[in-house]
Amino acid sequence: MMRLEHAMLSVPDSLATDWHRHRNGLGWVYRNACVAKTAYVGSDAVVSGDARVYGNARVYGDAQVSGNAQVSGDAQVSGNARVYGDAQVSDNAWVYGDAQVSGDAQVSGDAQVSGVTRVYGNAWVYGDARVYGNAWVYGDALVYGVTRVYGDAQVSGDAW
Repeated sequence: MMRLEHAMLSVPDSLATDWHRHRNGLGWVYRNACVAKTAYVGSDAVVSGDARVYGNARVYGDAQVSGNAQVSGDAQVSGNARVYGDAQVSDNAWVYGDAQVSGDAQVSGDAQVSGVTRVYGNAWVYGDARVYGNAWVYGDALVYGVTRVYGDAQVSGDAW
């Protein structure tokens, strides 16, 4: 189980009194963050900043959701994944491994983002799309349907 001191590192100058354990999973939640009673935050996971976790969403492993990010529906964020900025992960989407979703990026539908991938900017990954390996999706790029982006691939700009 993660110690409070480790959670506090995610919000510089935060105090122990700024944090509480979420009753469903015992993960750490910062005072400004909002986690629904129906959501799950595992014991080593952190929700900080003004982040929101709604519905039946799950954040577990060493995952972190921070900034103004939102995780909702039945979405999952796990492993060492990070969702931050104004990013959104929704529906049945899954972000895991060492993946990062940031900026105004969105991952939704049944999409999966894994490995050491980066999805950022205004990028959107949705449908049954998979982004994995070392791939990056950024700018205003859209990855959707049954598309697979993997290896060292980069999808950027206005690409579909």
